[in-house]
Amino acid sequence: MYEIQDGVAVIELNRPPVNAMGLELRRSMWQALHAAHADGGVQAIVLAGQPRVFSAGADVTEFGTDLAMQSPTLFELIDAIENSPKPVVAAIEGLALGGALELALACQARVAHAQARVGLPEIALGLIPGAGGTQRLSRLIGLEAAYPLMATGQPQPASKLAQTELFDQVEQGDVVAAACARARTLSARPPAEAHAPLRTHRRLDAQSVQSFVAAQRERLTPKQRLQPAYGVLLDVLVGTAESFDVGLKQERDAFMSLMGTRASKALRDQFKAERAASKLPADMQADPRQVDTVAVIGAGTMGTGIAIALLDAGLTVRVLEQDEAALARGMARIAQYYADRVKAGKLADARAQDNTARLASSLDWHTLAEADLVIEAVFEDLAVKQAVFKQIDAHARAGAVLATNTSYLDIDAIAASTQRAQDVLGLHFFSPAQVMKLLEVVQGARTAPDVMATGMALGARMKKVAVPCGNAFGFIGNRIYNAYRQQCEFMLEDGAWPEDVDRALTQFGFAMGPFAVADLSGLDIAWRMRAAQAATRDPRSRYVSILDTLCEQGRMGRKTGAGYYTYPEGKQAAASDAVVRQIITDASAARGIERRTLSADEIVRRAMLALVNEAACLMQQGVAARASDIDVVFVQGYGFPKWEGGPVFWARQQDRAQLEADLDDLGRQVGHGFVRGDVAALLQV
Repeated sequence: MYEIQDGVAVIELNRPPVNAMGLELRRSMWQALHAAHADGGVQAIVLAGQPRVFSAGADVTEFGTDLAMQSPTLFELIDAIENSPKPVVAAIEGLALGGALELALACQARVAHAQARVGLPEIALGLIPGAGGTQRLSRLIGLEAAYPLMATGQPQPASKLAQTELFDQVEQGDVVAAACARARTLSARPPAEAHAPLRTHRRLDAQSVQSFVAAQRERLTPKQRLQPAYGVLLDVLVGTAESFDVGLKQERDAFMSLMGTRASKALRDQFKAERAASKLPADMQADPRQVDTVAVIGAGTMGTGIAIALLDAGLTVRVLEQDEAALARGMARIAQYYADRVKAGKLADARAQDNTARLASSLDWHTLAEADLVIEAVFEDLAVKQAVFKQIDAHARAGAVLATNTSYLDIDAIAASTQRAQDVLGLHFFSPAQVMKLLEVVQGARTAPDVMATGMALGARMKKVAVPCGNAFGFIGNRIYNAYRQQCEFMLEDGAWPEDVDRALTQFGFAMGPFAVADLSGLDIAWRMRAAQAATRDPRSRYVSILDTLCEQGRMGRKTGAGYYTYPEGKQAAASDAVVRQIITDASAARGIERRTLSADEIVRRAMLALVNEAACLMQQGVAARASDIDVVFVQGYGFPKWEGGPVFWARQQDRAQLEADLDDLGRQVGHGFVRGDVAALLQV
């Protein structure tokens, strides 16, 4: 929109939903700017957005395409603003991120609402600000204030930055009116003042810059050192001690170089994959059912975590238990969670009180009649869950959505306990449910489209990354993780120690190694699952008994003080102890394996191949709707390094012939029962 208000041309960015500065918006802004320049009745210009968003910045979908470089580019637009013959003022409400903040920095003044938030999130895509952000912001407010905006990627409220030179005014009221007033004032400046050197171009003290950069480089974490953008950002900040033109060129060269890195390609791929995952396939799209009240059955750790996630999303929650003491413990756990959040300053007391006011508990099954959605979160046993669903079927109102939080079990077998299988789906939360972002939304054979849509909508409301998947053992995540864990166990028999495998995979970028994860979650969980499958296990298949032996000796992980590792004073020992090494050595001998040293590269590649092969099998079976969904699941739920993109992205970076050969070799190592996946579906971009 373009209108003139008392000599000020107000150019409103209007490209819903987030005013991303793609080619179409850039062209309309360019035309409006030139119209304002040509209009003799216009003395100044104001750039404004919408109440909730000034602009989320550059259009990420254009990155790496010709659209990003078509004129006017963001660089050209910024140059036109900075060199405008008439003063330009940015009126910032809501979010101003990335290229939008860089655009505002080129303006002669900035007026922001106190609740506006600004940031430079490019680091989350493996990039640095590429349109002057590193240079203009640092020179304007100093490295100490500017660096956190770039290095964390987290936006900050304008009120927090009000004392810096970033904003000329921070307002509680009408930001556009205030910006227009500021623009008129600037247009009346004497010529000498109007052409004064820009504050965003001043040169910083070289010694101070060097000291700051050196200190920050020392503070980079191991994970940040694995991603090139963090080091490159610091390299570019050194240029703030140079002339503005030199610093700007260094920034632009670095940005273009980072665009071609594997890390940035992976992070951008994950960005797109997360957005694609939120959409159901065409044949399942429908309007979701209304959900205001949710009943959670089970007040254990998972049930209370789910309840907290629902309360945080503004829903009314009823927690149901069969045991009064268990219910009291669960309610106390929820109350303590909110008390701790308030005490830590992470949640306002009023918000905590509002959440707990929407919470009630009961031992009465009739409570289910109040719920639009019922989530079962009881013990992971099919018979137990089937018994619970018979009660749900008897007491839940007609049309309520019925969900099970199972991690592995058959959704259809659970739904068969009801007279309304069309209303049943899986909602696989990851622990702790109030923290973990991933939610697998599982479709049974008879799950209605609007029930799936309801599950996906609930995930979005809870600000989770919801991924649809089919009903198969372990769904997407646990099914593939099981193959990964199994391959890591094979490597123990072949010659590696637990710490060798864990170290190689954490150095690759995983948040934790598989054996540290097993100890953390408890070895008895997998032990029970193995025992349940023992009767159907093919005796010809390679089976590693190491975990079973550990459990038989009472080594259940952290909770018992020993598992694959010991935990003196609650801290994990750096290496496995003599007991574990003897168990592993005995397992190798029983299989007739001569142990050998496995390099870190071999460990990582074998683990990745196991992930890729199982992912290919899932795609063939239709468990995952899109190959990219598999990457989203592993990044969000299993600690896969986001800058490596996920197992599918990893597979697409490999030489096809070599990948095929390595998968064949993996099959020979696994032996009987190995199912070779067809990777063709994974490799199609």
